[in-house]
Amino acid sequence: EISNNRAERAIRPFTIGRKNWIFANTPKGASASAVIYSIIETAKANNLSPFHYLQYLFVKLPNIDITNTTHLDALLP
Repeated sequence: EISNNRAERAIRPFTIGRKNWIFANTPKGASASAVIYSIIETAKANNLSPFHYLQYLFVKLPNIDITNTTHLDALLP
């Protein structure tokens, strides 16, 4: 049987947290929140610690050419 339970469980924190995101103040702030949320959920889906994965990205990203997709692909879990 096909089920979307995994997807629904993944968006649950987003649904619960959205009432707090009214303080993003701008569309760019909301977009940044969505990007960080996506990165965190991707880390969780790949059995990584979200904190350590974000820490890794924050160290690596300033030192790469972000216009080079090969460099970005290397950062994916």
